[in-house]
Amino acid sequence: MLPWSADLAGVINEHVIVSEMLRGNPLGDPHERPLWVYTPPGYADEPGRRYPAVYVLQGYTGHLTMWGNRSAFRQPFTETADAVFAAGHAPPAIVVYVDAWTSYGGSQFVDSPGTGRYHSYLCEEVVPSVDAAYRTLADRNHRAIMGKSSGGFGAMITPMLRPDLFGGLATHAGDSLYEYCYLKDFGTAVRALRGYDGDIWAWWRDFRSRVSFTNPADVPLVLVLGVAAAFSANPDGSVELPFDPQTGAVRPVVWQRWLALDPVRMVPRYVDAVRSLRAIWIDAGTRDEHFLDIGAAAFREELRVIGVKDDVIRFELFDASHSGIDYRYPLSLAWLCQRMANG
Repeated sequence: MLPWSADLAGVINEHVIVSEMLRGNPLGDPHERPLWVYTPPGYADEPGRRYPAVYVLQGYTGHLTMWGNRSAFRQPFTETADAVFAAGHAPPAIVVYVDAWTSYGGSQFVDSPGTGRYHSYLCEEVVPSVDAAYRTLADRNHRAIMGKSSGGFGAMITPMLRPDLFGGLATHAGDSLYEYCYLKDFGTAVRALRGYDGDIWAWWRDFRSRVSFTNPADVPLVLVLGVAAAFSANPDGSVELPFDPQTGAVRPVVWQRWLALDPVRMVPRYVDAVRSLRAIWIDAGTRDEHFLDIGAAAFREELRVIGVKDDVIRFELFDASHSGIDYRYPLSLAWLCQRMANG
């Protein structure tokens, strides 16, 4: 495996979107955002042809350029995705890499007074701009969305909220069944906050003043603060934790706001939208540290309960943890493209 970048058969086009949705966001994060749009081999040679599009969401603490990161003995997804089309393993498609980073590490791809209007940014700005600039098949039957972890969560909820835009999804270890994937972290966060007298903002000031992740408290608290800012911020932008930071007792009203955004619990509320999907890929590792294999199975079961046909779903649990599963991405990409190219 060569340790340096390889030439692509297709082309990655780098853009900057000037987002009105993100302008003036509560964290003061940039409203000008990078966007990568991949066009497959042959795109320039067939000016009359239109293509399905797959939107790719990053996991928590991820940002756009990390899609090009190269780890030992593995190619980045930008290259493995290109190989899918170069080898003819799927019908050609446009692949859109979306940036939704925030100062807390991520947006969860929702609209929140604590972080900004990232769901609207994706749906109302990114999608229309891509359709305007590229020869997409610009309807939901030919548009899919995929991601891992928090990106997988975004891929699960976005077609429920906007079935007019997305007709297929792939979720790799997406956040779901929150009593398993989030609740267990609350106790860890309470212990981590003991060194800050239970004040998460004291920790945040400390975190911002030094090299990140040099304190064991950083890992659980980055996630808890960021998700709370996305799921349980007040209208004025202040953030409500779903637990008492001194005692650890769950705050039922705030916790319910998190549960309302659990994909497993959302399915019964968005039955028509979910039933309308043409392709649903679900997978996770059986040793996932956040128990997202259990969440994946619960999400799959909710689809069965509401009558989603088996031939629409590709479900697999495989031997892995939460990390190192990027080899799965080109598999789901090829499957989505096969489904979204037809009809």
